[in-house]
Amino acid sequence: MKKLFISADIEGTCGVADWKETELTESQGAYFRAQMTAEVKAACEAACESGIPEVFVKDAHDTGRNLDPSMLPENVRIMRAWTRDPYFMMAGLDSSYDAAMFIGYHSGAGSDGNPLAHTMNTANVRVLLNGVAASECMINTYTAASFGVPVVLVCGDRNLCESVKTLNPNIRTVAVSEGVGGASISINPRLAVSRIKAAASEALLADAASCRIKLPDRFDLAVQFKLHDTAYRGSFYPGAVRTSPNEISFACSEWLDALRFLFFVL
Repeated sequence: MKKLFISADIEGTCGVADWKETELTESQGAYFRAQMTAEVKAACEAACESGIPEVFVKDAHDTGRNLDPSMLPENVRIMRAWTRDPYFMMAGLDSSYDAAMFIGYHSGAGSDGNPLAHTMNTANVRVLLNGVAASECMINTYTAASFGVPVVLVCGDRNLCESVKTLNPNIRTVAVSEGVGGASISINPRLAVSRIKAAASEALLADAASCRIKLPDRFDLAVQFKLHDTAYRGSFYPGAVRTSPNEISFACSEWLDALRFLFFVL
């Protein structure tokens, strides 16, 4: 393996339980940005120790400026801020990568696995993909698959980790927290870092091809919004249909078309 892609979020970082802990401008967010960095660093170190010469990290939360680049190994390249293209949290990925990892990921909208559960933003209550409630992890795994890149490791809350097994049971996971109502129960942050490094090392030694998923031939999407006027606005996207006051749907056969729809209506 020569190239590894890492997409990093923060709501699934060990200990996070409140939105203010995820914000760049909030003082209490500094600790959790450091923990986010430590978890990403663990995966990067595992890659370096496995002999992977190129590691690319996408800082994929909010401003895209959360990770401390100085804490990462020297051979790591990092994309900060946003390209503003439909690949979003997977910006920078292409077919030259051998594998991808998701660190700090969280349960999707409509689930109770994380007090901050959402999909892409908080304007929607659920995103359905072929009838299944979609998390950012699911969407980004499909994006990776569209480039022929397998996702070999997902770290975040327990509910998300369990859902990953429905995509491919060979994808390794590390659960660092568990949502209970509006609360989060986490393991020790140092233990989270050590487990992530160990799981990343195991994933990179295993057969990445066993983690591949097959994309469906058709993508039927539905977005259920909190506000009816948001659905009304989204219904003007070419091909979108307003199926109820708060919901719009869209169907296509190409994954990039699905990403374009999500990018412009969410």
